[in-house]
Amino acid sequence: MASPSSGTVPWPHTPLPVVAAPMAGGPSTPELAAAVSNAGGLGLLAAGYRTGSDMAEQVRATRELTGGPFGVNVFVPAVERDEGRLFAQRTAIEAYVDLLQATATRLGVELPQPNWEDTDGWDEKIEALVTDPVAVVSFTFGRPPHRVVDRLHRVGTCVAVTVTCTQEADAAEAVGADALVVQGVEAGGHRGTHDVLMTPNVLSHPELLRNLRGRRAALVAAGGIVGPSDVRRARKLGAVAAQAGTAYLLTPEAGTSPVHRQALTERALEASVTRAFSGRPARGLRNRFVEEFDAYAPAVYPAVDQLTKPLRARAAQLGDVGGVSLWAGAGWRTIEAAPAAQVTAHLAGPRG
Repeated sequence: MASPSSGTVPWPHTPLPVVAAPMAGGPSTPELAAAVSNAGGLGLLAAGYRTGSDMAEQVRATRELTGGPFGVNVFVPAVERDEGRLFAQRTAIEAYVDLLQATATRLGVELPQPNWEDTDGWDEKIEALVTDPVAVVSFTFGRPPHRVVDRLHRVGTCVAVTVTCTQEADAAEAVGADALVVQGVEAGGHRGTHDVLMTPNVLSHPELLRNLRGRRAALVAAGGIVGPSDVRRARKLGAVAAQAGTAYLLTPEAGTSPVHRQALTERALEASVTRAFSGRPARGLRNRFVEEFDAYAPAVYPAVDQLTKPLRARAAQLGDVGGVSLWAGAGWRTIEAAPAAQVTAHLAGPRG
C-alpha cells in the first residue's frame, strides 16, 4: 500500500455506503468481512480478545477471500496507574468474585485471577498492522496515541476512532483521526465510551451526527442500523457510511454462537444495557445472568470480562441461553437469516 501524500488518509471509497461492524468474541470472521467487501461494502475484522498473531492470520485469510478494501478494529487498552483507583477496583472485583462463586461452583469452573496489566496485545497488533497494512484501522474504548496514528498514516491506513460524544470526537481529531465512528445509544454490544467509569449518554446516532456535522474527519454512523432507511438518514445527516453489526448476526458467514442465534431467532427476551458480563456498559438481551448480577457488576474492565469468560464459555457449551452474553442492538427483532451479501444490498437500498 502506497504512502499517502498528506498527513491524513481519506475514508476508502466503496460502491455501497455500508460497513460491517467489528463484533469481538466470535461473530466477526474473515468470511463475513470478505463477503461484505465483495458485495461492495467495507468489512471489518474484530481484533479484540485475540492475540496479535491470531489477528494477523485473520487478515491473511480475509485477503485470500477478497480483493476489496477491509479493515480491523482494535481495543485501546487502559491500564490503571492511579493507586487509589486501582485499590478501589481491586476491592470491587473481590466483592464481585464472591457473588459469582456460587455460579462458578454450579458450572464446575474456576474463576481466574484478574490480569491488571492486560493490554489485549496492543503492541503486537499495532506492529502487525504497520507491517501488513489494511485499508482502515478503527479503535474502540479510547483514542490511540498520536505516534500510532502517524505510523498508520505512513503506510496508507485510514484511522477511525469510535466516539459517543463531542468531547471524545474532539480528542480523536486532536490525534489525527481521519474518521469518527459516531456510535449512538442504539448500538448493540459495548458502548465505546473512552472512560470505563463514564455513564453513557442516551443520544441516538442521528442526534450525535447533527452535533458533529462540519468536522474535518469523516463521519460513520453506528447504532441500530438494520434497514435502508437507517442508512439513507445517516447519509443525509452527513455520514459517509453506516456501520451495521446486529444486522449480520444471523448470516451464515458470521461466527455467532448457536445459543446466541437461538435467542435472536426465538425473540423471547427483552433488551437492556448491562455491565454484568464485562464491566463496561453493553446492550444485549436481558437473560438470567443479567437479572442476577447487573445490579452488582463494578465498572472495572477488562477484569470483569476476564472473570465471567469461563462462566460464559461453559454456559455456551451447555446451550444455556441464560448464562451467556447476547449482544444485540436496537431493531434486533427485525433481522433475518440471510447471506451477508444480501444483507449488505438490503442495507444499501436501491442503487441509482
